[in-house]
Amino acid sequence: MKRLLLPLALLTTILTPLATQAQQKTTAATPSAVERDLRTFSAWVDQKIDSASAGAHRKWPKLMADYDRQSARLDRAVDSLSVQSKQKYVAQKARYKAWSAEQQQLEASVQSDPAKATAIQNKLLGENVTISKTRAAELPDLYGRFLESTRAQRRSWTATDWTAAGVVLAKLNGRYDQVRDQLDIDEKVRIRSLQGEFRTLEKAKDVKDIFNGL
Repeated sequence: MKRLLLPLALLTTILTPLATQAQQKTTAATPSAVERDLRTFSAWVDQKIDSASAGAHRKWPKLMADYDRQSARLDRAVDSLSVQSKQKYVAQKARYKAWSAEQQQLEASVQSDPAKATAIQNKLLGENVTISKTRAAELPDLYGRFLESTRAQRRSWTATDWTAAGVVLAKLNGRYDQVRDQLDIDEKVRIRSLQGEFRTLEKAKDVKDIFNGL
């Protein structure tokens, strides 16, 4: 029996430091993982705010689900963040919430008056059209007229006007998603190009607003 005591004691002496080191590595890895989650969350917030908001209104459920999932994960491990990272996290959460509230308020103001929304849509598209019933072959021309109106009118648009245009574009995009298989590749490329142009114009507006506020 005595023969077993020495090996066991020796084994304990060897394994204890190893276990301690492993625990230290796990503990050290946790803050790094949380910091990585914060970088991911921060980049996500920047991307949502900096990108064009057109069509965002029909994506709010997914946006809010993504925000809740990421922020809940960070909230559970917030004590592992450095003081500076905690401040950044709080700032990014506040930034996203302010942006989200502003966008939803603008969209609510546009959609609260259906007659006005329809009039804006007709002005942008150049005709009275029910987008949800538009044929696939008609979509490229509608996108084209929509962008022509945007180019011509955008310099005098308010934030509400941009939101109203975004709502119209979201309707066009929704119909496009439904009938895209009926379009040939050239028509798809043209529509994608026009979608991208609107986002570029809207982002340029955001940059101009920033400089005007300096």
